Amino acid sequence: MGLGSTAKKIQTVADTAEKMYRRLNALRKEVESTKRTVEDTGGRVQSLEAEIAQQRVILEAIGEELDVDIEAAVDAADLDIDTESATDDSEKIPVEADESDGDSAASTGGDTSDAAADSGDDSDPAR
Repeated sequence: MGLGSTAKKIQTVADTAEKMYRRLNALRKEVESTKRTVEDTGGRVQSLEAEIAQQRVILEAIGEELDVDIEAAVDAADLDIDTESATDDSEKIPVEADESDGDSAASTGGDTSDAAADSGDDSDPAR
């Protein structure tokens, strides 16, 4: 076994380390983007819950003023609320199957621009 095979093995290890470093950086960026999105969503949820609570108080006051049985009206309403569907939906994380190509780091976490763009613009009220 000569120095050529040792150099080849060292180069293989260095290439693998470089690929892992790029993948780790892409994953770190994706995690940071996801964290920002979760924090933004949490803030929106809190503000929506506060707004709904205010609306409920107003509607209950109006209902009392008009002698409406609020509990009976809510029971009679067909609200069709499925609370479990939100917890069952989960996003699948793509797993890289083949590491033989040179662009493996780019295919793993390269498309984080959508997540970053989603978390950065809060001007859309539909969100």
